Order: sequence, then structure tokens, then C-alpha cells
Amino acid sequence: MLKLGVNIDHVATLREARYRGRGFGEPSPAEAAKICEAAGAHGITAHLREDRRHIQDRDVWELRAAARRLNLEMANSPEIISLALKLKPEIVCLVPERRLEVTTEGGLDVAGNEKSLLETRRKMNDAGIDVSLFIAPDPGQIEASARVGSQFVELHTGQFAETFFKETASPGAPPVTSAELQRLITGAQQAHALGLRVNAGHGLNYENLPALFAVPHLVELNIGHSIVSRAIFVGMEAAVREMLRLMDGYRG
Repeated sequence: MLKLGVNIDHVATLREARYRGRGFGEPSPAEAAKICEAAGAHGITAHLREDRRHIQDRDVWELRAAARRLNLEMANSPEIISLALKLKPEIVCLVPERRLEVTTEGGLDVAGNEKSLLETRRKMNDAGIDVSLFIAPDPGQIEASARVGSQFVELHTGQFAETFFKETASPGAPPVTSAELQRLITGAQQAHALGLRVNAGHGLNYENLPALFAVPHLVELNIGHSIVSRAIFVGMEAAVREMLRLMDGYRG
């Protein structure tokens, strides 16, 4: 069964738009997490960014208490590593961060940072925390992830989502989604062969998800913005259930 991790960052984005720096406010990411899991989500994902643009430190502790399974997205930085080791989420996903980006763009350069990532992976595993690396479906990055010893890779589906949108918005445009999809298929096959479990995420929504079902060996999808956006119209519980029904079509 394909699992769903709901990223609730943008619940905090909405709160921070009104209450930034005040230490309180609505809506509550922890309450959103409870609704998501009650609706059938298999876990909650939250990204504690170094600039604290949405999720705040208090949120991750509230999420730790509220969520049955917590995936903490994080940069490979000493401050966040120290917090994660105290928080003890079930899994951390190491991602790249650039202060000027709107959201995480591009995958982690595992091949260029093997030593530091190996050290962090060991610390997390020693604390009983699984490790995932957010990477582009690039053969060199997948091989490096296996050398680092992470339990998971999360394949960056952003380029696939972008090309899907361009093609559906412009029906006469040259078909490029097939090439991006093939990169994901090949990447998933390679990762699986190397003993890595395969997650995927970024830009996935109710429209493009069925096209992703051609990718084999997927364990979990991490989806946030699309679900939070849909929840504005139908509520969080219904938005999660709609996504789960759609995911029932995956056969691996």
C-alpha cells in the first residue's frame, strides 16, 4: 500500500501571515496533523527551516506530541541536527535550503557532501531515527545516497510536476513529461536495487498524481501544498481522503 505523508507547513504559513513573531495564533499545525491522521494519513511531515518562515520550534514539539508518525524535513545544519536528536521524530529527511527560495528547489548534493551527511546519518540512526535524503533522480546522487547509508531516498518530483503543468496548460506543447517520468522510473529502480526505500514528493497534486503511478517501488508520497489548498474548499479531512482514494490506484 502506498502511504501518504501530509506536509502541514502551509498551515503554519497561513498563521504566520497574521501572527508572525507573536508566539500564538491560528490555524494550528498540530490540530491539522490530528485531522490528517484521523482521515487516514500515514504520517505528518513538517520542515523546520533555518529562517523559521513557517513551522516554528514550538510547532515541532506540539507535532511530536500530536502525530503518531513524524517526518522532520531539515537542513544538515548543527542547530537543527541538535534539535532533531532531542525531538526524536520517526524519520528525518535531509534537504537543501537556500534563503531566497520560496520552497525547496532542487535536490540535495549528496555526492558533494558525503562525509558530513554520513556523520549526520550515523547520529540519527544511533538515536533510533530513520534517515531519508531528498534528491533528484540522478544516478550519481542515488549511488552516493547508498554509500551514505540512508534508509530512504525521496525522489524530487518537482520537474515532473512542472512539465506536467506546462503540457496540460498548453496542449500543443512538445511532450516532455514522459522524459521526466522515465528519469523517476529509472531512479526508483536503481535506488531499489541498491537497497534504498523510495519515497517521492514536491509539486504532486490531484491532477498529476495518476501519471506518477508508472514509477515502481514507491513507499510513501509526501504531499502538502495541494492538500492544504484543497482543504480551503472541502476541509482538511475531505482533502486527505480524496488524495488517499486517488492513491489507491497505485500498484507499484
